[in-house]
Amino acid sequence: MLTEIQVIVLALIQGLTEFLPISSSAHLILPSQLLGWPDQGLAFDVAVHVGSLLAVLVYFRSEVYTMAEHWLRHLARQPHDAEHRRLAWWVILGTIPAGVLGLVFDDFIEQHLRSILVIAITTTVFGLALWWSDAGVRQHKGIAKLTFRDVLVIGFAQALALIPGTSRSGITMTAALALGYQKTDAARFSFLLSIPLILAAGLLKTIELIQQPDLVYWSELIGGTVLSFISAYLCIALFLKWIEKMGFLPFVIYRLVLGGILFVVYFQLG
Repeated sequence: MLTEIQVIVLALIQGLTEFLPISSSAHLILPSQLLGWPDQGLAFDVAVHVGSLLAVLVYFRSEVYTMAEHWLRHLARQPHDAEHRRLAWWVILGTIPAGVLGLVFDDFIEQHLRSILVIAITTTVFGLALWWSDAGVRQHKGIAKLTFRDVLVIGFAQALALIPGTSRSGITMTAALALGYQKTDAARFSFLLSIPLILAAGLLKTIELIQQPDLVYWSELIGGTVLSFISAYLCIALFLKWIEKMGFLPFVIYRLVLGGILFVVYFQLG
């Protein structure tokens, strides 16, 4: 059973870091690694993922509904808007690499890559990649310019986020920026790409939970879901509002500082 402070901190971490380019998986691993906190358990993982999923669905509700409507109209050979239909197909295509590779390598990653050293390396390396793509490439393309090749590149980049510390949102935005897409469009497509993956992760964790039933503390789950939803929704709204003005440099600096701290911790513990 988690304490109230642990519930609040872990739910806020999930909500905030799921959509910021700083890695939610890394930040959820670190409290147990650095502070000795107990593992939050599958039920709590499911709850905070549900909160994050609801946040992105609510924020992009109009766009998601329109995409789904015109995608279904396309399948039924009815009149539809090509741009929204195309974007729906791009979200599906961009999800496939991470979905397939996640099924293949999930056990290996769980057993061998959830360590402070791995997180320190990926936090630093992909932080520098984010800085390069933001500062070194001219961003001029909108989301309507997405192509099959670009979506595959972003999709395979997203698959790298299976490694803790990479950051799903960070690596997809990095790839989109490197391909010349504008900051808000890179972030918007990254957030849309998160919907099927968060849904899939939540369903897989739910299946695991059903197969290995634990004692359920409903106050933890409800509190975690609500806090994750609120923090994730505010994170999306503020990030999209501020990203054009501040760029990605603050997140790059944060990642480099965090990576440096983790290297120090790792070598001290070693």
